[in-house]
Amino acid sequence: MKLKYGSDRGVLGTFSMVARCPETFALGVCVSSASLAVGSVVPHVESNVGAIAVQGYTKFLHGINGLRLLRKNFPPKKALETLLKDDPRCEMRQISIINVFGEKAVFTGKRTLEWSGHIIGENYVAAGNALASKDVLEAMAEAFESSEGERLAERLMRALEAGEKAGGDWRGISSAAIKVAERKPIHESRPIIDLRVDFHSEPIRELRKIFEAYKRWLQLF
Repeated sequence: MKLKYGSDRGVLGTFSMVARCPETFALGVCVSSASLAVGSVVPHVESNVGAIAVQGYTKFLHGINGLRLLRKNFPPKKALETLLKDDPRCEMRQISIINVFGEKAVFTGKRTLEWSGHIIGENYVAAGNALASKDVLEAMAEAFESSEGERLAERLMRALEAGEKAGGDWRGISSAAIKVAERKPIHESRPIIDLRVDFHSEPIRELRKIFEAYKRWLQLF
C-alpha cells in the first residue's frame, strides 16, 4: 500500500475509489463530494476496459478520452501521461485509473486542495482532495481490503461509508455516486449499476438506501 501526500491550493474536493474484482472482472468507481452532481462528471466505467475517476478541478473529457486510450490497449500509466501532457491545469487535477487487468495509475496535482493524496492497493486506488485528513483514504482502503469476497459494488459502498466516517470532505458533502460494470451484464435492463444522490444532507447514507432497494428490485447478488 503506497501513500502519497499532497498539498497546496485547488478548486474542488472529492474522495473516491476506482477498483476491480479479480474474480468477476467487474470494474467500478465510488465517489462523494461537497460539489453537486459528482456522479455525472467524476466516475467513468466501461465493462472489460477500465474505471477512471477524474476529480480536483474536473475535466470530464479526461474520463472519456482515458477510456478510449484504455480501449486501444494503452497501459494506465501511459494513458495518464497522455491525458496530462498538454493540460495547462494538470496540477489542479486528480485522476485515478485501473484497467481490467488490474494495472493502475494515479496523479494528484500539487495545486489540489489540501489535504490531498492517494493510496494504491491491490485492485484499487483511493484518492481525495479537500479531505479532513489522510485518515479518510486509509479508512477507505481498510474497508475495501477487509470486505474481500463481497461483490465489488458492496465493497465500494463500504469504502465510501468508511471514508465519510473518518471525516470525508472537510467542507461537508452534498452528493455521492457508485458506478459498476460487470464483465457480463447482471441484468438485461440495467447492464451497469449507476446510482447517485444529489443535493442531500446525508448523500452516502441515502445512496446506501437506494443501493439496497436496487438490489432487492433487480434481485441482485
